[in-house]
Amino acid sequence: MNVRPERRRLFITGGSSYLGQHLVPAARAAGHEVCYTYFSQDPLGLPGGRGLDVRAGADVRKLVAEWQPEVVIHAAGSNRSPDMEKVILQGTTLVAFAAREVGARLIHISSDVVFDGRHGPYQESDPPSPLHAYGRAKAEAERIAGRHPNHVVVRTSLIYSRLLLDRSTEWIVASLRAGRPVTLFDNQWRNPVSAESLSQALLELASLDTQGILHVAGRQAMTRAEFCLKLLDWWGVTERETLHIGPSGPEWPLDCRLDVSQAQELLTTPLPGVDEVLKAGDGS
Repeated sequence: MNVRPERRRLFITGGSSYLGQHLVPAARAAGHEVCYTYFSQDPLGLPGGRGLDVRAGADVRKLVAEWQPEVVIHAAGSNRSPDMEKVILQGTTLVAFAAREVGARLIHISSDVVFDGRHGPYQESDPPSPLHAYGRAKAEAERIAGRHPNHVVVRTSLIYSRLLLDRSTEWIVASLRAGRPVTLFDNQWRNPVSAESLSQALLELASLDTQGILHVAGRQAMTRAEFCLKLLDWWGVTERETLHIGPSGPEWPLDCRLDVSQAQELLTTPLPGVDEVLKAGDGS
């Protein structure tokens, strides 16, 4: 395996996303030259931030051509966008094309919900079988990114940090404090990954020649209910009166555990589980 020089010229879409807010500072701290994009607001306010709609082909091509990156990390396209499918599919098409035009390596962020959750844990070779619109869009985006001659599709899971409240937990906390009912699913299995570990893994992949699909997530699997309860404890949230624990319906993928053995063999970046991350953060 050939390793390129560590410091790269990076173009990161979705710099305003939860992952982006960790990835961009980590990349700058590692000495990379970084141009990152945001759609409407820039929570980072760092040099290199550029407003961009990834659905605007001319703008995408122009900005990538101006920056001339060596590596493009495509992290834009969440399930919270009202125009989700276009952002994911059209955005991936345009970003991948722009990356190809300048000869940049493409690192595309995907999700564990490309699977139907009936046969976990999943390996990289397992075919996608999504159950809902977001999963279908992400699975198609994988195929689009896969046509790039120098690509890595990184499938990951629930992203969190002990330093910044993630958006799902933020919604749960707000609901509990407002007295609104919240149900935590005890039959959905995932591999939560710390934003810090995932960011370091992506930066490591920027300097590697490996291609194809790679599962990068925490090595500890747990239910969404167990995961959320641990985060509520970590953030000191004691309001639990309207909290319920129970199963989700069959329209949701239940067991999306990812086999991360390939990533553990390939990368030097550790992929700790939730318990290990939170224990390290409490000074233990």
